Amino acid sequence: MIRITFRNMIDAEVQVCFDMARNIDLHLESMHDSHETAIRGKTSGLIALGETVTWRARHLGLWFEMTSKITAMQAPGYFRDEMQDGPFARFSHAHLFQAAGKKTLMTDIIEITAPLGFAGRLAERLFLAPYLTRLLKTRNTCISAAAESARH
Repeated sequence: MIRITFRNMIDAEVQVCFDMARNIDLHLESMHDSHETAIRGKTSGLIALGETVTWRARHLGLWFEMTSKITAMQAPGYFRDEMQDGPFARFSHAHLFQAAGKKTLMTDIIEITAPLGFAGRLAERLFLAPYLTRLLKTRNTCISAAAESARH
């Protein structure tokens, strides 16, 4: 299992950041380079507790489908999505939002277990962790820009 933690300070209020992070349309915009689409479940707008979305995207040169479900939510401070079906043995993504004056500290915590035993653990460290960290940076840049422009 690998754990990736990514923090980002955003010049916008917590509720705005919370909504941007669960906005499927904004997620698709941030993942444009991987040709990501939402193909089943909630496919547009703000995803809520108990809802699922199935993503289809090209990552690392391969096409994948992954169904995620929002398994926990305490608006506007926290929500978690977990893989229900997809390429990993386990995938969990916690999204935390903490007010810092008129800004928001957004923290992403992703925990992943790759399949295939030792080979999967090796893949986690060699390319999954760096690749997913880059995706998080791209996604966070998009969320920051959208939240900050909505504020002004």
